[in-house]
Amino acid sequence: MSRLVMKFGGTSVGSVAAIEELATITRAQSRTWNEVVVVVSAMSGVTDMLIHGAQTAANGDGDTYPRIAKCLREKHFTAMIELVGSDGAAGRVAATYRAEIERLIDEFELLCRSVYVLSEASARGLDEIASLGERMCARVVAATLQARGMQSEAIDATEILCTTAHFGNALPLWQPTRERTQARLNPLLEAGIVPVITGYIGATVDGVTTTLGRGGSDYSGAIIGAALSATEVMIYTDVDGVMTADPRLVPSARVIGMLSYTEMGELAYFGAKVLHPRTIRPLVEQSIPLRIRNTFNPEHLGTLVLPAAIPSNQPIKAVTAIHNLSLIMVEGRGMIGVPGIAARTFAAVATVGASVLMISQASSEQSICFVVLNSIAPVVMRAIEDVLTQELLRRDVDRIIARDDMAIITAVGAGMRETPGVASRVFGALGDQQINVIAIAQGSSDCSVSIVIRQDDADATVRALHALTME
Repeated sequence: MSRLVMKFGGTSVGSVAAIEELATITRAQSRTWNEVVVVVSAMSGVTDMLIHGAQTAANGDGDTYPRIAKCLREKHFTAMIELVGSDGAAGRVAATYRAEIERLIDEFELLCRSVYVLSEASARGLDEIASLGERMCARVVAATLQARGMQSEAIDATEILCTTAHFGNALPLWQPTRERTQARLNPLLEAGIVPVITGYIGATVDGVTTTLGRGGSDYSGAIIGAALSATEVMIYTDVDGVMTADPRLVPSARVIGMLSYTEMGELAYFGAKVLHPRTIRPLVEQSIPLRIRNTFNPEHLGTLVLPAAIPSNQPIKAVTAIHNLSLIMVEGRGMIGVPGIAARTFAAVATVGASVLMISQASSEQSICFVVLNSIAPVVMRAIEDVLTQELLRRDVDRIIARDDMAIITAVGAGMRETPGVASRVFGALGDQQINVIAIAQGSSDCSVSIVIRQDDADATVRALHALTME
């Protein structure tokens, strides 16, 4: 029995033409696979509209959210009419789902009215409001599939995806999610029905709506795929797959046919925007393959992500970049042999909710440097200074400084592990371009090398390292 989970992102449901492509793809895949599940994002721009409505209401604006509600009605009802029509059985299905969408938009206005009265948008309230985009889209897509002869049902992931109560960035609770997903979806799949499930959202054990963070519909697709023990998970987006570099910087960039989980994880973490960084995690335990494909070029096979690296004579497969970063350095000759400074430094970083993107430490223990986003660097600096006040007074720590406008460039490839001289080729290429390397880190997986450079050098660095993928 073959089981496919397909996730379609915002651009893949962003217009009538895109949803038509989704329906065509789903019909084609239904002929190949025994059972098919569809997971959808909100239509393009809808989540931003919903959040903007809530935020303006919290700021005392009682006019914007009603205008947004009107736009949402026009957007979804126009799509429903063009995709499904109003006649016959399809029209009756459309009328049912249209009534549900109307109810969801009414709920948006009611929630925003509460936010307006209270002058406050809580994280819990924002999750409830942000979830409405996926809920509306799932109903448009389910009606479209039914109008094209496929049995289908729209399902809110709040019924099946159980999460923590960390509103805005919830994490899945695996056992209840697996149990609820199988209990709800297996009977539908056995009956030949295509479930259309909302991405991005879930619910606590008590049924309170949560979200998985922006871009989390990729993650939802993988979670549902793992919960159903899917044969394969496909992420449909608006590019042909994972590319060797950003084609806007490197015109010769090309699609990578196959990657390992580890390689894909490195690329997603270090800035490749084609996939949410957490997406791989749910699939690892069951070794479920992941394929990234283009909704608008469905004949292209995309990038297949497999549990193990495929032997290749190309040690570096891709180069990626993260911009707008700060390198924070904690330095002091008195740090040598003093236990706990690194632990306290990163504990301070954690208290302000900052994510550390890269760490490098001198073997002499005289300095620790790490990278965070520019926007949060001042808060991180203050937190570290507060924690290390006594060390600064004793001169165990001489200074804590930040260098802004940095970038991380990462070269990724499982072949780096077995191929001698890769590092020398990387730094030789940078030397040829007169690019100064400020900090270096190599992943413990041995399939990536990351360097920190000035942001002004980022584009040249990407191009220099991408040339190595073609040798």
